[in-house]
Amino acid sequence: MGQTVLRSRILGTGHYLPEKVLTNAELAERVDTSDAWITSRTGIKQRHIAAPEEASSDMAAKAAVRALEAAGVPASEVDLIIVGTVSPDMQLPATSVFVQQAIGARANCPSFDLAAACAGFVYGLSVADAYVRSGMASNVLVIGVELLSRIINWKDRNTCVLFGDGAGAALVGPADNPERGILSTHIYSDGAQAKSLCIPAGGTREPLTQELFDANKHLVHMVGKDVFKYAVKALASSAVEAIESNGLSGDDIDWLIPHQANIRIIDAVIARSGVPKERCYINIDSTANTSSASVPIALDQAVRAGKVKEGQNLVFCALGGGFAWGSAMVRW
Repeated sequence: MGQTVLRSRILGTGHYLPEKVLTNAELAERVDTSDAWITSRTGIKQRHIAAPEEASSDMAAKAAVRALEAAGVPASEVDLIIVGTVSPDMQLPATSVFVQQAIGARANCPSFDLAAACAGFVYGLSVADAYVRSGMASNVLVIGVELLSRIINWKDRNTCVLFGDGAGAALVGPADNPERGILSTHIYSDGAQAKSLCIPAGGTREPLTQELFDANKHLVHMVGKDVFKYAVKALASSAVEAIESNGLSGDDIDWLIPHQANIRIIDAVIARSGVPKERCYINIDSTANTSSASVPIALDQAVRAGKVKEGQNLVFCALGGGFAWGSAMVRW
């Protein structure tokens, strides 16, 4: 805990992808699809699948440890843990408490889950930024993790080809340079089309029954066209807002790191934001859509590859079920 600061920044990042890789060709042996069909429509070539013994908290903890190591901060100094996920270990308690135990954080470290689907990390980053700016916390661990292979219908080719498993994390703390850090965050939601991307059964509205289970209502249901149209508009507008609200233009952005949902959506965001395509980090071909883990995985990959350098301007943007979406502008 500390005094009020002007700005927060990302102190360290980490990610984890399961060892098992499922290619499009292998997936074509399960459902009526092909590598060419998936690649042309989504840009995805493969995805990572968690091992049977792995849970969301296991992946989250591995990403968190790597972020802490990168920041040079021990787990005992973490003041708050935020886990963005829609595929928790269980309904009760929060996945974050299992992460707290796994990484060795102090016993009374506050921890909670945040459900904003694919926008979970951006939402979590906004919360962390507020905590650090206000002086309520000095080290906030923000994690996006999804084990989507357990909650998708592997017989539905329209959804099962899209998703993968993984986790990404960032440690947020006070900026030591007023010119660096998280410059702004922007988060939104619109429940008008909530059922366009949802898991219908298993909650209090439709408690899970054998009949609903047999109808796969406990798995992800998506109206692809609705999601696509909304994603293009909302992702692009939030990216533009992050850029313009900081008095910048697309040419001023060194790295656009968008949610990796569909290559056609990413291309539309690039076009509308004005950021040159070569400055957009894309990994959807190798990871598929990892929902709330998408942005932090891509960020950590870019950082570890040496692409992200001090003083550069980064824009994150993501949209998921809800619809929930948002963006953030960061000066590294």
